Amino acid sequence: MGKGNNVPTIEADDFARRFSLRAGNLMWLLGAGASASAGIPTAGDMVWEFKQQLFISQRRVSHQSMADLSNPTIRAQLQAYVDSSGSLPSPGSPDEYAALFEAVYPAESDRRAYLDAKMGGAKLSYGHLALASLMHAQLTRLVWTTNFDPLVADACAKVYDGTGPLTTVALEAPDLAAQCIGGGRWPIEVKLHGDFRSRRLKNTGDELRYQDQRLRQLLVDSCKRFGLVVVGYSGRDDSIMDALEEVLEQNGAYPSGLFWLHRGEDPPLARVEQLLARAKQAGVESALIRVQNFDEAMRDLVRMVKSIDTTILDTFAAERRRWSSAPPPGGKRGWPVVRLNAIPVVQIPTVCRRVVCEIGGHAEAREAVKQAGVDVLVARTRAGVLAFGADGDVRAAFGGYNITDFDLHTIDNKRLRYDSGERGLLRSALTRALERHHRLDATRRRSADLLAPSDPRESVWAPLKQLVGSLNGTVSGFPGLHWREGIGTRLDWADERLWLLIEPRTVFDGINDENKAAAADFARERTVKRYNKQLNDLIVFWADLLSGGGDLRALDIGGGVDAVFSLSNITGFSRRAGV
Repeated sequence: MGKGNNVPTIEADDFARRFSLRAGNLMWLLGAGASASAGIPTAGDMVWEFKQQLFISQRRVSHQSMADLSNPTIRAQLQAYVDSSGSLPSPGSPDEYAALFEAVYPAESDRRAYLDAKMGGAKLSYGHLALASLMHAQLTRLVWTTNFDPLVADACAKVYDGTGPLTTVALEAPDLAAQCIGGGRWPIEVKLHGDFRSRRLKNTGDELRYQDQRLRQLLVDSCKRFGLVVVGYSGRDDSIMDALEEVLEQNGAYPSGLFWLHRGEDPPLARVEQLLARAKQAGVESALIRVQNFDEAMRDLVRMVKSIDTTILDTFAAERRRWSSAPPPGGKRGWPVVRLNAIPVVQIPTVCRRVVCEIGGHAEAREAVKQAGVDVLVARTRAGVLAFGADGDVRAAFGGYNITDFDLHTIDNKRLRYDSGERGLLRSALTRALERHHRLDATRRRSADLLAPSDPRESVWAPLKQLVGSLNGTVSGFPGLHWREGIGTRLDWADERLWLLIEPRTVFDGINDENKAAAADFARERTVKRYNKQLNDLIVFWADLLSGGGDLRALDIGGGVDAVFSLSNITGFSRRAGV
């Protein structure tokens, strides 16, 4: 159960078994996350692009200088600029997307052209083809979507070898939707937003708002006839969440269950948790299911459904496979290639310590370790507190919280495929191991850990200095803002294994609201002329350094459970198939 809110949860394999028995009685609700792997950016992605475009056009700076929207420093600079306008919604506001869209492109025709360009580059994903295959097998009848892309229709055209069988209903035709659903003209796709995403609801006419209400009422009515599976949808749209909650006020709500597929280990929005908890209280079978992404979730479901024809899916997977295990390229025939910034993690821990006690969440568990003054790495999961450390230290941290179980926990690979507690624990342990073995200082961030030399004057860093020049210093005009050459690191899963992703970057000490813009400018100027050869040489240096010295131990303790890793010094490579 979710902490403090009674949110029901089940594992993905449990949901797959349930789905195999009741697929025909379940509808789907797709959000933007379901289209991400097809190359269509989510609303969140576009929000940052809008902020970037406003900044570049109004500050008259180059696009290259603000190109890396994944960089926290650049994001902070963009957000500070947006906040300074005083006229745009705050981050996370329900109106943020539409308000920024209209600020960047005031003309609706331009907004439509922008959306058309985004959709034009979309390519079918496995998940959409799997959904279409379920439709073809008459195991999925009705799909609702907040998306404006044509991916469901394109997938059906491929699976059915034509566009005729699917009825797609847009916002402007609620009566057609009602007729098709009432008459059982399956399969049906209902687009709840239509082209709404190009303008704010308050800027639309009364007729369009009325049609929007009609479609939402149709969703409410359908949820009394079918169960619902939600995927790729965050729950930020109040009108849709209102509709899903309204269903619970009536008898017979979600007769085949309400299942919310959620990516990653972080909790969903509070309103999603409230909906699932309230559904459970109303006697509805409801659950949060953690998945890696839409494609992987659909693969798991298809495996359990015997009556589905997987010929097209198998062919598609073979044609679109993006990687294959292969030796490093050699000789002239091995090129051209792209060196990836991914280092294979050859060895990982298979077990950790598990403590079942009355501690709260992750923050409380870390605070307990801090208060005990012990060196223990922890993660809080539904299974309990997972830890690496000496047993005496672990008991010292949690002994005051009524320990009821103190045993070993197997680290299952299936929970390393996404941002689970186990993967977060391994990330902390690997960062600690790299600190210990290579005399690095670590700064832990939500999305990545930053590593920089503890003493850049040591001889081990001489090759790095030859590549980039100075390794540390102070930003001119800001005596308290110090910098070092370093890397950002994070763990990811591909090819059925963990990879350590490294990104050469400038690491700052003493950064604050007053100097963060100066830090962003300095980092940009320092790295803007690092082209392919230099970046390649930097990745080679860091891969050789981090993998050297044999096993990497996080704690090097005598008793208890330690985390031991080893890394390859051969990074991943990519090249065009057939080269």
